[in-house]
Amino acid sequence: MICVSKCLLGENCRYDGGNMRNEKVIDYLKDKEYVSVCPECLGGLTTPREPSEIIHGRVFSCTMKDVDAQFLLGAQKALEIAKQNNCKRAILKEDSPSCGVFRIYDGTFSGKKITGRGVCAKLFEENGIELISSDQFE
Repeated sequence: MICVSKCLLGENCRYDGGNMRNEKVIDYLKDKEYVSVCPECLGGLTTPREPSEIIHGRVFSCTMKDVDAQFLLGAQKALEIAKQNNCKRAILKEDSPSCGVFRIYDGTFSGKKITGRGVCAKLFEENGIELISSDQFE
């Protein structure tokens, strides 16, 4: 079983109210069992919402509202769903403060990206779930 970011499947759950539908991911999943999650929505954040980035290990919105608790809660709920469904792998949206596998934004809200993991990706990895970046389908 595979856990996948909902936005990659075309669900409008991103901070801007849109999605990151990825036809290659959808095609890959056609003959596989999967479950989809959006950690940010699971944590109680609305769609749309202010963009957020990780700053010194905590998540803040662009207006410096501390949303770390919502990101942690959403990651925990996503992990519970993954465990309930015996997920061994997760396909996650790169660059996201929740789901970034290899990269996240640098915390300056300038569009600059750095090496790092999102909150949910890190929790998944700590719990033995193999991470697959959405970039690997480009």
